[in-house]
Parts: sequence; C-alpha cells; structure tokens
Amino acid sequence: MRRRKLFTTIMAFAFLMSLGALSAAAAMEPVVTTGWLEQNIDKVVVLDVRKVEEYKAGHIPNAVNVVYGSWAVKKGDLLNELPADDDLKDILSSVGIEATTPVVVLGKMDTPPDRVDATRVAWTLKYAGVQNVALLSGGYNKWVADKKTVSTEAARPRSKAYRGTFQKDVVVKKADVLAALGKAVIVDVREPDFFDGKKKMDFVARAGHIKGAVNLPTSLMYEADGTYKSKDALAAEAARVVGTDTSKEVILYCDTGKFCTAWWFMLHELLGYSNAKAYDGSTMEYAKDAAAPMEP
Repeated sequence: MRRRKLFTTIMAFAFLMSLGALSAAAAMEPVVTTGWLEQNIDKVVVLDVRKVEEYKAGHIPNAVNVVYGSWAVKKGDLLNELPADDDLKDILSSVGIEATTPVVVLGKMDTPPDRVDATRVAWTLKYAGVQNVALLSGGYNKWVADKKTVSTEAARPRSKAYRGTFQKDVVVKKADVLAALGKAVIVDVREPDFFDGKKKMDFVARAGHIKGAVNLPTSLMYEADGTYKSKDALAAEAARVVGTDTSKEVILYCDTGKFCTAWWFMLHELLGYSNAKAYDGSTMEYAKDAAAPMEP
C-alpha cells in the first residue's frame, strides 16, 4: 500500500512538473531576453548556430550546436537554399528536436550577415513544422555582455525521430512572386542603395528591385547593441511600409533569401502578419530572368 502511494505521489509530481514545463513553453514569446532564458533554460532547447570553434570556446550551458551551414545550403548556383526535407528531418532528429519542442535560436551579432544567421535558422525550423521557436535578443553577444554563465562542455543531445508536418506556405518560388505582382505586398529588405539600384552584389545579375516592391531595410530592426527593437517600435516600422492589414499576402526577399527571414520572423511570429512568406531564391534567382520585371 505504501509503495503504491509513493508511486502515485511520484507520478503526480512528474505530471505537475511536465505541466510547468509545458506552461513555460507555451508562454515563450517569439523574442526572448537573456534574463528570460536564464530562468527557463531547463525548459527549452537552446540552438547555437555559430561555428564549431566559436561554440567550443564558450556557449550557453546545455546549448546544442548545429552550424548555420547545415540549415542553409547551396543548390546549383543559388546560395542559402533550404536543405532537402529528409536532410532537415535528419538534422532535427540528431539533436532531439520534435515538433512540440520549444527552441531558442541564437548566433553572434558582430556583422549584419551574422545577425540574420539565427533568423534564417528560425524560419527553417518553422518551415519544418517546429511549433514553438524564439530568437534570443542580442544573441550570444548579449549573453556574454550580461555576464551570464558560460560553458565549454559540449552538450550531447539524445536523438529522436522527427515527425513534424512541414509548413511549406512560408516559402514562395519565383513563379509565385511573378503571379503576385500587383496583388501582394512585395517587400525588399535590403538597404536603400541596393533597393534603388545604386549598388548590387556581384552575384546578382541586375541592379534594382522587383517591380512594385517597397523597402523595409533589415537594419531598422536592431538597437545599437544588436538587440531587437521593442515590439511597438517594430510594429510602427512595419506598418509604415507594409500597412496594418495583417491578413494581406506579404512576400519578403533580399539577395539570397537570408536577410529577408529577419523581417519575416518579426512580421509573422511577433506581429501577426499571418500570410507573410519568404522568397528563398530572392534577387540572386529573380534577376537572372530577363523577363522578370524590375525597377528602376
């Protein structure tokens, strides 16, 4: 009788603990602070996408390391493309991430490309069907600046078969963009000189922007220390360019499909623009097609 009572007590305690973990996971905002993560670190998977040597030199305790290049690959001559679905499943399985696992993604914030490593991975996780994904505001830089605990002990996650349902409506192809011209809000997240055609990357065939696009530079998202601006400030920036109709189709692009995931994440996950999508090929693909209309 005593043994049964003890077993019942243990099971009840375990159930309550699981409810607490689920409650914390459900309460996780799309953008979290270092303070929140420190308090909830045992309830989430912390995904560090920096290089292996950077991770080994110091990382958030229990963070798992899957480098950025695993999540964004080269296909043909296109950079930063989605891996094959089976490859994505293998990556997620290898670190024990399931569809219901709360995941906090972080990288470093040293340069503009560094800052969008985490958003590209977060977008890829959402594409793969991971339901609860957040970004660490300020990334690893902010964790260190706030004098939080750092570890050099590599995490060894237990693998689990990933069975999430892919959410393929978050990505569009060139044909979708062409069909949406004049209908959807097409958002170019590059800096104004690139939007205006005064500059272009060497791998982009033509200068300028997709016909009818509006400009919402990624740089507007950040404070000076690399943390994200407040939700209200981001909402104001978005409304000024995209408008306030959160149900309207919004297609975001950049040069390779990496930078545009930053505003996609904020629009779709934080601000409720439910029909926001990212064009993975972006101008690297689009500008090669001489028949695809561009301005100016």
